[in-house]
Amino acid sequence: MKKLIIISIFSLSLLRASQLTAEAKLTETLKAGKEIAQNICSGCHGVSGKAGSGGNSGAVPNIYAQQRDYLTLKLKNYKSGKLQHPQMTMIAQMISDTDIDNVAEWYSRIKVKVFDPDIELSEPGPY
Repeated sequence: MKKLIIISIFSLSLLRASQLTAEAKLTETLKAGKEIAQNICSGCHGVSGKAGSGGNSGAVPNIYAQQRDYLTLKLKNYKSGKLQHPQMTMIAQMISDTDIDNVAEWYSRIKVKVFDPDIELSEPGPY
């Protein structure tokens, strides 16, 4: 039992060290964008850009891997009032243009793996 506890603690230490190393490699823009995502956006869109509530809907869209310029444009349009949404307009007006650029960079850099059933199911697998 002691060995299992020691191994678990060691594994958690390695995982945390790996996370700290990855965090240290982020540019200042990405660090700032992640902070905005964590503190402001995550309630609806999640830090990863995957909406936690409402799914990928008009109310709460998934925004991971979206084009940076698209996110920047939409946020600035909410900020100026060109686009209206009760929460997004208010939130965009609370953050600076630099914050908008940083958080757009953060969400645009998140990568996704696309599953194409036509390709995946036609390839021989280890079934």
